[in-house]
Amino acid sequence: MSSTTAAPAPGGTTITFHPEFRVGTVDRRLFGSFVEHLGRAVYTGVYEPGHATADDHGFRQDVVELTRELGVSMVRYPGGNFVSNYDWEDGVGPVEDRKPFLDLAWRTVEPNLVGTDEFLQYCERTGIEPMMAVNLGTRGVAAAVGLLEYCNGEAGTRWADMRIANGREKPYGVKLWCLGNEMDGPWQIGHKDAHEYGKLAAEAGKAMKLVDPSIELVACGSSSMYMPTFGEWERTVLSYTYDIVDHISMHAYYEELNGDRASFLGSGTAMDRFVERVVASADAIGAQKRSDKKITISFDEWNVWYLESRFPGEENLPIQRDAPRIIEDVYSGLDAVVVGDLLVTLLNHADRIPVACLAQLVNVIAPIMTEPGGAAWRQTTFHPFAATARLAQGAALDLRVASPSMPTTKHGDVPTVTAAGTVDPGTGAVGLFVTNRTDTEQLVTLRHPGCALRIDGGTAVLADHEGPREGKESAESYVPVEVEAPEHGNGTITLRLAPESWTAFSGAVEAAED
Repeated sequence: MSSTTAAPAPGGTTITFHPEFRVGTVDRRLFGSFVEHLGRAVYTGVYEPGHATADDHGFRQDVVELTRELGVSMVRYPGGNFVSNYDWEDGVGPVEDRKPFLDLAWRTVEPNLVGTDEFLQYCERTGIEPMMAVNLGTRGVAAAVGLLEYCNGEAGTRWADMRIANGREKPYGVKLWCLGNEMDGPWQIGHKDAHEYGKLAAEAGKAMKLVDPSIELVACGSSSMYMPTFGEWERTVLSYTYDIVDHISMHAYYEELNGDRASFLGSGTAMDRFVERVVASADAIGAQKRSDKKITISFDEWNVWYLESRFPGEENLPIQRDAPRIIEDVYSGLDAVVVGDLLVTLLNHADRIPVACLAQLVNVIAPIMTEPGGAAWRQTTFHPFAATARLAQGAALDLRVASPSMPTTKHGDVPTVTAAGTVDPGTGAVGLFVTNRTDTEQLVTLRHPGCALRIDGGTAVLADHEGPREGKESAESYVPVEVEAPEHGNGTITLRLAPESWTAFSGAVEAAED
């Protein structure tokens, strides 16, 4: 649901807060990320044997520490477009016996040094939940079932015994599985129409749940709200898979085009509309089937990505080796504000979005960057994600935001101020996340009738005008601004929002008022 539900107060914005008005529980999987065999996401990203910080398995511990600081709870693997022409069997067993192959998605020679076991054991060591994808592009039911059995099967079957022979006796117990990736996209290896994919996903999912009934399955939704098949794709795919899958995927990327700053700052409204349309599509199929089941959303790719203005397209990439630098966008303060605002939208739909993945984790349109043999550092977009993952605990609140609107070329009128809030029922701790999309300072009245609310202060990311920040020194010079505790009145708190900013406030519900 949208948090903007009332007419604005004369001359400003009002947010109404009450800890008992709740959207749903904040699932920790909302703070997932994504590692694909693409560019330097794996090699010289998470994995670099010989690096000064590498552990005995070759994984960079400086990246691990930053991943923990970022608050990532889950990582999706191995793709992405990569998975649609990946034979998982080629990436298991003794590394010295594995053969390189040409990945058609990114036109890169994959050395096969990291595969299923390496990734899942990395997740175990770092305390991250894995999210695995199966290849429904060039492969199908048997390969999907084989990978699941390899990961989760008990001794005494073909693929489980292969895992044991490869040195891993205990099943991994992977719970979350993607039934392919972006199969609506003509760029996808093995692209299918909605009927072809829906039938295949239903059969693969049915078979996989016979192997392990405890798993959760994600069907491919549209790879963009602007795909010509959007809506009809969801309707058709769910007509085949509704009773089998648990989630449907959403993917969305946003960028500033042609200097249209207002539309870029309004990207969260576009995401909000996308969510509402997918929910409506899913619920329509549920109503048609007279089902009490609710399909939820796995928003397993989202971020700022300069796809149109900086990326030449997969077909224009030369065939490359040795972890080439692909899609290494560097980010500005403006990008960080938009990422924060997108997190506001995700929190406001916590009832229908239990899973989300910032794409990606390292180097490829990522909050963390590395240099081969060198340092790792935080991009500007690191800061809003880390703050939200840290503060958004417990229940997502149904805030009532009454805000003026501003016109945009791409999205029409959008609210000038957006907000999301959370409360931890056990401790009373509050997180409040507020975006000012305008180029002027905004004073916001935070009303809290019926409860005693305290806001202690917070941190803000500001949209600077310097553009992308190149390199470690430039990136680390960008730091969030500390925000002092706001003025508290009788039943109200006045929030002062900097121009083009996103602010994470912390506080607490102290007691109920009579």
